[in-house]
Amino acid sequence: METNTRRKPEWLKTQLPKGDGYGKVNGLVTKHKLHTICTSGHCPNIGECWSRGTATFMILGDICPRTCKFCNVDSGRPLPPDMDEPRKVAESVKIMGLKHCVITSVCRDDMPDGGAAFWAETIRTVKEVNPGITIETLIPDFVGKKDLLEIVFEARPDVISHNLETVKRLTPKVRSKAQYGRSLEVLRHITDAGIVSKSGIMLGIGEEEQEVFELMDDLVNAGVSIMTIGQYLQPSKKHLPVLSYIEPAQFDLYKKVALEKGIRYVESGPLVRSSYHAERHI
Repeated sequence: METNTRRKPEWLKTQLPKGDGYGKVNGLVTKHKLHTICTSGHCPNIGECWSRGTATFMILGDICPRTCKFCNVDSGRPLPPDMDEPRKVAESVKIMGLKHCVITSVCRDDMPDGGAAFWAETIRTVKEVNPGITIETLIPDFVGKKDLLEIVFEARPDVISHNLETVKRLTPKVRSKAQYGRSLEVLRHITDAGIVSKSGIMLGIGEEEQEVFELMDDLVNAGVSIMTIGQYLQPSKKHLPVLSYIEPAQFDLYKKVALEKGIRYVESGPLVRSSYHAERHI
């Protein structure tokens, strides 16, 4: 089911970004000095998504105080947030003609509210400028503080995603400050708020098949409706190494099992990322 070589297999090759759609999105991102996880995270699907006119906006800057071993976003002391960013994102969504918008952020453990009020303002502004828009938010854990999560909930995004990233055993090695159990509590709180909950994981960093199945059970028990499963790709030599490249057939198996366990919608494949085909999830 797996291959132990570190050379990227054929199924992980992607096309170079091109096309009018890509150029339009790239121009907007540059003009408005927007941060996207597409660029900060070196997403392999940037060509496909930007050519379709979709992008995942990253708010609250592009420097994260956490030092997760898998993430390519710069770590360090974050700069003060751009208070005009909610408007910039909203106007860009309007210019792009999006019907569905995905927003994520760095963690802002340096801010008293973790950036929750800024999150809520961004969601509300995007809705005001773009009537009828649907919004997915990929949020941090806000250190598990329910009162901060509820500030985001009150803005009523259509989908709230919070990624487990990996199985329980590997979480301390892979994620900085985040905790497996706390993330599950965040997901349960999203579900209990009556909002569609979503989570994603990456493979190839030492997880066992049975551990992935157990993680799926945990997601089902937390009421999660949508799951994404993708291959981990090492951003640089300072990040975690890829221990295995998972074959497409194994991703198909994981999708089949997740659906059988009760998760309603599953994106599973080597190049899948948490916001991949997000417009279809609505």
